[in-house]
Amino acid sequence: MTTEREISVSVEGRSLDCYLAFPDTAKFQGRRPAVIVIHEIFGPDAHIRDVSRRFAGLGYVAAAPDLFTGELHSLLTPANVALAMQAFSQAPPDLRRDPSKMAAFAASQPPERRPILAAFGKIGQPQVQAGFARDLYGVAQYVRSLPEVDPHRVGSVGFCFGGAMSARLAAVDPALRTAVVFYGQNPPAEDIPKIQARMLGLYGSEDPGITQTVPAFAEAMKAAGKQFEYHVYPGARHAFFNDTRPTHHPESAKDAWSRVTRFLADSFST
Repeated sequence: MTTEREISVSVEGRSLDCYLAFPDTAKFQGRRPAVIVIHEIFGPDAHIRDVSRRFAGLGYVAAAPDLFTGELHSLLTPANVALAMQAFSQAPPDLRRDPSKMAAFAASQPPERRPILAAFGKIGQPQVQAGFARDLYGVAQYVRSLPEVDPHRVGSVGFCFGGAMSARLAAVDPALRTAVVFYGQNPPAEDIPKIQARMLGLYGSEDPGITQTVPAFAEAMKAAGKQFEYHVYPGARHAFFNDTRPTHHPESAKDAWSRVTRFLADSFST
């Protein structure tokens, strides 16, 4: 039976809330590989915790930190995120990749939407994402210190915002063995040479703002001698893996989970 803990991890002068799921010690003995599960814009919600427990059921120690611990957590409530999503449905797909466009768009919206759109803009800023990556590195170091974990077998899996952060973690943590990106933005080009982890990307064909950038990332990874494989699911939209969202695409999600589990098992066995 899996066990769970709610803890606080000290990183970069602040504390992050973190959910931990541990495998059944009667079934999985010895020090286990670990996966850092990185949340979407909704934070480490019920879906992320469910995914963490699924990893624990396969024998991994799973850690799901809340990168928004503090002020951002209070701003990025489900109701506020819903307001932002309504606004984004009327916006160009590249909006969140351009801070200046995001700022102008936020200023054009009704007053009740502006604080949450400002929060979206903040978490998209390169320097803020670099800080989140350092936070994740601190979480990875904490996970490696756990007596239940094999410190040489730690990887990450992230979704949407968390997918982008999974790639950024790979660029700052040379000991990270694997990094899985579910429909997340590519890391900065200058960070690619720093990546040591094997990477897997999973994307939906109906998510052009993200998916159309992936071939260039694959070419850059290949040119740098890095390991990256990816798959694009026909008919799948953004967040196709999340079974609590209307964009859930069951067939793609099932296949993606199989690819992830095979990828992790292979990466951690070598």
